[in-house]
Amino acid sequence: MSDRRHVAVRDRRAEPTAPGRRASRRAGGNPPPEVVPPPLEPGTPEEPPRKDDRPRGRAAGRKKKGLGVGAWTSVAVTGLLVLGTLGGYGVYRNTIGNFQGVKIEDKLGNDRPKATGALNVLIVGSDTREGDNLKYGQKMANDGKRTDTIILMHIAPNRDKATFVSFPRDSVVQMPACTSETGQQVAPRTEMINAAYNEGGITCTISTLESLTDIRIDHFVEVDFTGFKNIVDALGGVRICLTKPVDDKKSKLKLAAGWHTLKGETALGYVRLRNYGDGSDIGRIKRQQVFLSQVVKKATSSELLTDPAKLLNFINTAAKSVRMDEELAKDTNTLIEIANSAQALTASGVELITVPWGPHPDNPNRVAWRQPEAGKLFAAIKNDTEVTPAPNPTAKPAVAREQVRLQVLNGTDMFGKAKEVANELAEQGFVVTHIGNARPATGNLPTTTIRYAKKDAAEGPSYADAVAARLSKDKRTPVAGKLRPVSAEKYTPPNAPKPAAGAKAPTGPVIQLVIGSDWPGVRALPKIPDSLKDQVVTSKTNPCQ
Repeated sequence: MSDRRHVAVRDRRAEPTAPGRRASRRAGGNPPPEVVPPPLEPGTPEEPPRKDDRPRGRAAGRKKKGLGVGAWTSVAVTGLLVLGTLGGYGVYRNTIGNFQGVKIEDKLGNDRPKATGALNVLIVGSDTREGDNLKYGQKMANDGKRTDTIILMHIAPNRDKATFVSFPRDSVVQMPACTSETGQQVAPRTEMINAAYNEGGITCTISTLESLTDIRIDHFVEVDFTGFKNIVDALGGVRICLTKPVDDKKSKLKLAAGWHTLKGETALGYVRLRNYGDGSDIGRIKRQQVFLSQVVKKATSSELLTDPAKLLNFINTAAKSVRMDEELAKDTNTLIEIANSAQALTASGVELITVPWGPHPDNPNRVAWRQPEAGKLFAAIKNDTEVTPAPNPTAKPAVAREQVRLQVLNGTDMFGKAKEVANELAEQGFVVTHIGNARPATGNLPTTTIRYAKKDAAEGPSYADAVAARLSKDKRTPVAGKLRPVSAEKYTPPNAPKPAAGAKAPTGPVIQLVIGSDWPGVRALPKIPDSLKDQVVTSKTNPCQ
């Protein structure tokens, strides 16, 4: 069995739909069953119990030496977003070329997810105590470097939308065999996700995340404590809100409740803050996501983008404060392409979310990713691959999913497949009316088909195309002529929402989706699933409300 799998918390309220492992991706066919959470291996490091330790399932968490780096890694993102806004001018191009690059491509191997039209940038923060960072913990000077928070920045193919996914540092995962930054081989094992960075650096972190999510990571950006402060100051500070006053000696932060513009050490103290709210690491990540949303809001405003002096200072500071993969650091055009996203990307086009999680079944002070929600989130990002073409005023409008009435028939011996597929399509907006059996007595139907009645030759293909667009792999050509099912029953979607006031039921032709042995699967929509919308942070999220 492949060791490249998700650590999942089983949610018995939903059917398992975990994304396929690499072997399944190569072979095609049905996705593997939901992965059961592996037990913690003997010797997994435990922290000594403290009076304030509480299970993570109760929204509480451990306290640990070192800083939470989610917020300052977010500032590195800002640098990427604004670097090339005026990149056509030589002074900006020359400055962009000053970024520190690290050669990693040869250590990642060839067994990687396919590249897509999107840009996926892994953002990590280093808690190294070397150089100027020594004052943040001399006792930890020889402990190497770790990352407490890992963020995947996904920029859509049209470069008009960005999704930031935070991975809790205490997530217990299957870490694959990998090659470290220094070329050493690191053995596979079950471990907390931040161990990949501690033991193998950025290359093992990338390999681990790619094996867990099946999303190709195109580039990485890393920033440390001192770099964080410098970039925040160059940005002019970041405005945040506290719901209650804080006076925390460990983070050296003392602030009244309300709004504050944080700079330098005060901003660093804010991202170090742990004794606040419910004291959990998850709660801290949520605050950092709000911080990042304010960073993006400021970076995409005219205040920075239209002031050449401020912009040049910011780019210079960012260049001195981060490191990235050599391919990105030396490719000025790619940096500018990412940066030019700022011209189309507005603060309202940015969403931030934490991987759906729950307490690990073997240790409630550890985190496991909750399935099927985590798999759906990864699939949405993976499937965000198509550039939306400019609208053609003479073209016939495409049929919306909500306009399509659909029958789903199972022509195979895969038990329950019609209901499973109907649930997926109903969640995407299709109006599934019936499910049933279309398997002939002689065996399985070999080919999946999308059918419409011959009498609907005028409209049927357009409605069938809307279904074909949601199937994985090659697009299916609709077939004229419907099948008579062996059996059929009315379908009611789980947790069916109430129809909107004034909404009209669809009246177009009824389409048949007949599942064959070559069933390709349903493509996830390139958006955060509706079931996770209440966990999304945006620029409109106000922590003081």
